[in-house]
Amino acid sequence: MAEQTIDKELDLSGEVCPYTFIKSKMAIEALQPGQVLRVTVDNSESAGNVPRSLSGEGHEVVSVDKADKGRWRIVVRNGSTVE
Repeated sequence: MAEQTIDKELDLSGEVCPYTFIKSKMAIEALQPGQVLRVTVDNSESAGNVPRSLSGEGHEVVSVDKADKGRWRIVVRNGSTVE
């Protein structure tokens, strides 16, 4: 499988919900439709809540992977449509 192109990275290590979701939402909405954001979090609550919430906002969760030492990487494609 080809590696996903990442348009922006956001490291939210040390942050907790709801800030991880709010900051992720602001970052993905700043991208163009179809662009990809990778978010790194370091707590399991955020690893579950951020992808679920972004999906609920209409974005495509490409992957959620356990990276290392309690860190998760969440890859999300901006699902906004051009009006």
